Amino acid sequence: MSNFPISSASLSSNLSSSPVVDNASRANGNVIRNTVMPGASIWGDQFLTYDEPKDFGVEKQVIEELKKEVRNELMIKASDEFMQHKKLIELIDAVQRLGIAYHFEEEIDKALKHIYVTYGEQWVYNIKDLHSISLWFRLLRQQGFNISSEIFMNHMDEKGNFRESLCTDAQGMLALYEAAYMRVEGEQILDKALKFTKIHLGKIVKDPSCDSFLRTLIQQALKQPLRKRLPRLEAARYIPIYQQENSHNELLLKLAKLDFNMLQSMHKKELSQICKWWKDLDMQNKLPYVRDRLVEGYFWIVGVYPEPHHSRSRKFLIKTSMWLVVMDDTFDNYATYDELEIFTEAVERWSISCLDVLPEYMKLIYQELLNMHSEMEESIEKEGKSYQIHYVKEMAKEYTRSLLKEAKWLNDGYMPTLDEHIGNSLVTGGYPVIIARSYVGGGDMVNEETFKWVATFPPVVKASCLIIRLMNDIATHKEEQERNHGPSSIECYQKEFGASEEEACQFFSNQVEEAWKVMNRESLGPTHVPFPVLMPPINFARACDVIYKDNDSYKHAGEEMINHIKSFFVHPMVI
Repeated sequence: MSNFPISSASLSSNLSSSPVVDNASRANGNVIRNTVMPGASIWGDQFLTYDEPKDFGVEKQVIEELKKEVRNELMIKASDEFMQHKKLIELIDAVQRLGIAYHFEEEIDKALKHIYVTYGEQWVYNIKDLHSISLWFRLLRQQGFNISSEIFMNHMDEKGNFRESLCTDAQGMLALYEAAYMRVEGEQILDKALKFTKIHLGKIVKDPSCDSFLRTLIQQALKQPLRKRLPRLEAARYIPIYQQENSHNELLLKLAKLDFNMLQSMHKKELSQICKWWKDLDMQNKLPYVRDRLVEGYFWIVGVYPEPHHSRSRKFLIKTSMWLVVMDDTFDNYATYDELEIFTEAVERWSISCLDVLPEYMKLIYQELLNMHSEMEESIEKEGKSYQIHYVKEMAKEYTRSLLKEAKWLNDGYMPTLDEHIGNSLVTGGYPVIIARSYVGGGDMVNEETFKWVATFPPVVKASCLIIRLMNDIATHKEEQERNHGPSSIECYQKEFGASEEEACQFFSNQVEEAWKVMNRESLGPTHVPFPVLMPPINFARACDVIYKDNDSYKHAGEEMINHIKSFFVHPMVI
């Protein structure tokens, strides 16, 4: 049902399909709840305690000194010529991939604006190599500059196809492949570039003569392009790769490692605090049907908002996400329809007085809803931002109403049309709620207009939610249908169009790619909101590509997902 890794199929591989009889309900009428029970967290209490590194203060001072040196390297000088600007582009790419760009946002933006104003799209005439042109194109588009994809026509033949001679330039092909993922709707040149590079990069990696280092880079790119990678995961992956490059900048490398470890320590401290909060709620005993996926949820949140200044937002978001998990499991995996009607009415009223009318087991859920919002409201009240809570409360109400609609469909045995299902499940996925809450307590760029904007479900938010909805359904629908569960988008499409499961999955995979094009288009200037406001929807979609790309990694935390989480919270970089 839900999507912020809260699909009701997102249970551990240790499942019990036996009906569970809730003791309180037994006394009130022998209510048998056909509930699939989740297993315990694979992490146990591993992250419950935190010990701050002894040399933390010294490392912070070293980081500040290194930042000053890197900042000087990023400064635009009036005397800089074209080749210096070319080196600057390569430096910016390294800074971004190493995960330290958040320290230099102003310098990077200024440098790219200067290069754009100086050369416009004439850059292509200054340098002919495919790698440099593709890198320049990707970086500027990432920054919101609406560079025309027609600059690549110089590398196409008279029939409008990319020249086969490019196939010998593996580095250039890889750069073009990455650039192509910045495409928008109707951009045939980049569609062709993506198809062309995928085919030939696939051949290159199978060539025995291919350099092993290059082969690894290509394989990783084909699995997940840069546009879809979480910045924090890219930093963990790229730092060791960058270290192997003969031309690496030692200054950048040292800063990247120290900064990675500093952030990791900060995240571990927060995770410890959140683990204590979750343990104090005693969900495993009070609501044993609820999945304990706190660590996986926090991994998701850190992927979206890793920077130090988002600490308050991360804590609010992880509490929100776990409340959504509880809500999803309650609506989809435990409660009766009558109980859900009572609970939905209580959320509409949003009053402590509603506790008296709720079933006993629902009181904790409702109390935590009120506590979570009161805590955040107190935090932002002194900043004059209390209005933000009004908007997120209204979205929580809409989310609950939409969950009830899905429960009613199941209760009535109703098969919704695909449009009905998608329209409702984009809300029950939880992502509109999560995205809106990612702005609560934000900086100066966030104001009331931001919340009015996100409440309209703008294209970039809708595209992000659609990506997550569809990728989740593709990954989880088979297991969901093994029990009494409402239809997913896959089943709705199959029934409405007489399609096979494979055809339905392929259709939705194509829709996911189209949604990425929409997000790319909405990121090009002039944008409706400040550029940083667009990043949460994009990063949430990136997180989904990590979780659901090959299977339901939230449910089945295999070796790759476990390694991702350990890279975030366990293993520091060796300095």
